[in-house]
Amino acid sequence: MSGSPSSAGVSTALLTDRYELTMAAAALADGTAQRRCVFEVFARRLPEGRRYGVVAGTDRLLESIERFRFGDEELAALAEVVDPDTLAWLADFRFSGDVDGYPEGELYFPGSPVLTVSGTFADTVLLETLALSILNHDSAIAAAASRMVTAAAGRPIIEMGSRRTHEAAAVAAARAAYLAGFAATSNLEAERRHGIPSTGTAAHAFVLLHDDELGAFKSQVAALGPDTTLLVDTYDIRRGIELAIEAAGTGLGAVRIDSGDLGVLARQARDQLDALGATNTKIVLSGDLDEYAIAALRAEPVDSYGVGTSVVTGSGASTAGMVYKLVEVDGRPVAKRSAAKESRGGRKSAMRRHKPTGTAIEEVVYPVTAPPEAGPHDRVVPVPLMRGGKRVADLPTLEQSREHLRAALVSVPWEGLKLSRGEPALPTVFDGG
Repeated sequence: MSGSPSSAGVSTALLTDRYELTMAAAALADGTAQRRCVFEVFARRLPEGRRYGVVAGTDRLLESIERFRFGDEELAALAEVVDPDTLAWLADFRFSGDVDGYPEGELYFPGSPVLTVSGTFADTVLLETLALSILNHDSAIAAAASRMVTAAAGRPIIEMGSRRTHEAAAVAAARAAYLAGFAATSNLEAERRHGIPSTGTAAHAFVLLHDDELGAFKSQVAALGPDTTLLVDTYDIRRGIELAIEAAGTGLGAVRIDSGDLGVLARQARDQLDALGATNTKIVLSGDLDEYAIAALRAEPVDSYGVGTSVVTGSGASTAGMVYKLVEVDGRPVAKRSAAKESRGGRKSAMRRHKPTGTAIEEVVYPVTAPPEAGPHDRVVPVPLMRGGKRVADLPTLEQSREHLRAALVSVPWEGLKLSRGEPALPTVFDGG
């Protein structure tokens, strides 16, 4: 054995569950490891109260598959898990199969074949946990963030939830929220790694550090300029606004309010700022906001929002509920028949049907061997993502995926964008199977 760490970065090979390796070992021993298999990722249902899902994390997944390598450290960690022959096989492992799926930023619905992984059983079985951990997390965040963006009705939202989740999840959450339409993040690693704009000024601690509020504001303005955002609710908000304008002048960029009855406070702040001549100073609200709170503030004089806990936790749905199921072996459909967890056998694709106006009307899931007739406004949703273990060329950038989601949401019937409970925005029709 001569395994070595991947030159592309830290190995992702142990971001998996033990049973995937023990299944591979048993299949290698009994001769079934090379059987051609197809696994599909799909959600049997959407999280409670949701009308659509958002595919996110695809690019992160493809990059992680490329780093799924067993170096010396990974092999040493597995010495007591699998037999020597399997260790030798793992030392040379490179995923060599194909991956197709919904492009990042695409909507999905119950039963949509979000990801299709094909190759040998040994190739494909190892990717289950990696695929689900990334897609379930990022898609849950993106769906929640998308609902917030819709509720904000064009007002910018800043993602600021790093302190409410795991440090690695914080970076992924910032990316998923930006994909969904958030304007910026507070997380600097997300800016460095993904090119997401970052923003941030000061917390209450900075005000408390100084002997008085005016001194804190003057210090911040001296350091960051009058276009900064001053946090005015450490003490009395009305007095805070007076001091903010005294420190920065009427050209102050914004004031931020982080607590209290935000709707009432926003109206009072707008009236006070206008009376002081700061008519262009913006109002930023934060403090335990979610999509429902944002929607309730739609009529208030708010310019932007800061959202933390609710977005990085999926606003009550921290996982997308996707599963990774074997659907085909050597060209033969296979399916689990448990009444509670039934799946449909055979490799599938999906077609999104649209009216001539561009409004989507249904999701048709069908066997790849029997595609339905496409209308002039219909489109096949899955696209090639990897071939022979390598990413296909010219996959969408994060900015392009962000635009893709914006356009996809425009195509959804308006009822499907409501925050109230109801049926999925598009019905899923299973054609021919």
